[in-house]
Amino acid sequence: MTEWKVLPHGPIEQLEENLWTVTGELSIGLKRVMVIAKRDDGRLVLHGLMALEESAQKQVETLGEPAFLIVPSGYHRMDAARYRDRYPNAKMLCPSGARRAVEKVAKVDGTYEDYPRDGSTELIDIDGLAKREGALVVRSKSGVTVVMNDALFNMPHAPGFTGFLFKYVTSSSAGPRVTRLARLGIIKDKAAYRGALEKLAEMKDLKRVIVAHHLPIEGDVPATLRSVAASL
Repeated sequence: MTEWKVLPHGPIEQLEENLWTVTGELSIGLKRVMVIAKRDDGRLVLHGLMALEESAQKQVETLGEPAFLIVPSGYHRMDAARYRDRYPNAKMLCPSGARRAVEKVAKVDGTYEDYPRDGSTELIDIDGLAKREGALVVRSKSGVTVVMNDALFNMPHAPGFTGFLFKYVTSSSAGPRVTRLARLGIIKDKAAYRGALEKLAEMKDLKRVIVAHHLPIEGDVPATLRSVAASL
């Protein structure tokens, strides 16, 4: 689990002066997204850990010191031990409801409540998810980005049998939505989660929501979040 195993991924893309993403491939037809955010003190928060090609990993390190390694759920721990081994001085954090699962593969230093928020970044709880997932909030000059995980999907339809499964079995594709798997395994209280999405929609200067798989939600983000909330 600590061998630096790299799956195909794209380049590091800068979204804001303090925010970058990398999109990678999983063998099951999913794309996964790692987020890199820079704190006011210049240190980095890495969310949704993904082992990168060495040149890309070095590029991450030139952006700042990887100081906080965020494992956003018990389902997203694949590269946790690899990052724990590579950056032993960084703090690994996860939602409190996912800690038992994450600690099966890597030492966890604390939960989202232990994150020392600053003017640019904070980790927040999302009501209705029983602390299995939360969100990273990144404040930039042009607006606010909320980084969520599997409780919200934005996956386009895909062709073939895999696309059929994502569309009709897991109900994962066709734009911003809550998947069938999230309804069964992540959301504990639908009414509370509906309220949490509506609360996010009211966030001042909200510019985008980044999700763990596939595309960010952009454009009229508040309207999209309210529409997803209404579907619950």
